[in-house]
Amino acid sequence: MTGILERAKTFFQQDGRLLERHLFHHLFENGPREAVLRSLLAYQTEVGGFAYGLEPDKRSSNPQPIDQEQALRVLADIGSDARTLERILGFLPTLTTPEGGLPFVLETVADAPRAPWWNTDPGPPASLNPTASVAGLLYALGVTHPWLGAATAFVWERLEVLAESDPHTLLSVLVFLEHVPDRDRAEKALTRLADDIRRNTELATDAPGYVFPPYAFAPTPDSLGRTPLREDTF
Repeated sequence: MTGILERAKTFFQQDGRLLERHLFHHLFENGPREAVLRSLLAYQTEVGGFAYGLEPDKRSSNPQPIDQEQALRVLADIGSDARTLERILGFLPTLTTPEGGLPFVLETVADAPRAPWWNTDPGPPASLNPTASVAGLLYALGVTHPWLGAATAFVWERLEVLAESDPHTLLSVLVFLEHVPDRDRAEKALTRLADDIRRNTELATDAPGYVFPPYAFAPTPDSLGRTPLREDTF
């Protein structure tokens, strides 16, 4: 194991939840996939949605859209699980607005401690973040479902008018563009967003105060998000 992986393992041993420790063990030490799935399912509620601080900046026992994204990210890492996906897909419509998308967060987040950015006004509207990433992850997992069709239409509609955005929204959009089947439309959307992606990295001289490192937008050498960034960045 390389020095970087050894340091990562130490970090997860000291600070990671059981889920992250099992995930590291599975991805880098040939640990059992079933242990990751068991740890993930501990966050699933009786109604099928994920909650209980799966995204740990808020601890609500009420499922939030971002928790569903986090669950799908784990499944994308370890491989799909039919029953878990079935329950998520059955639950997503209960979080969805008439626009066809998911709000960033629901009012029910207020039932437990949370970071201040998770507060929301009543009746929050649908948002690209996390609708785009949830849809993209479902495509990555090979899902076909009516919810995904409506969510995809919502994302394309919002992308047509998206100008400057924040890095979290752009990261969510990149997951969608990475996996959505319409590759021609995805490439054109990426071209429109290229300047905004560069502006939200540490590379930009005019970057706003809150930016991400380049590898957040391009976590692997073949990531779609690498295209807008300089070749000498990596």
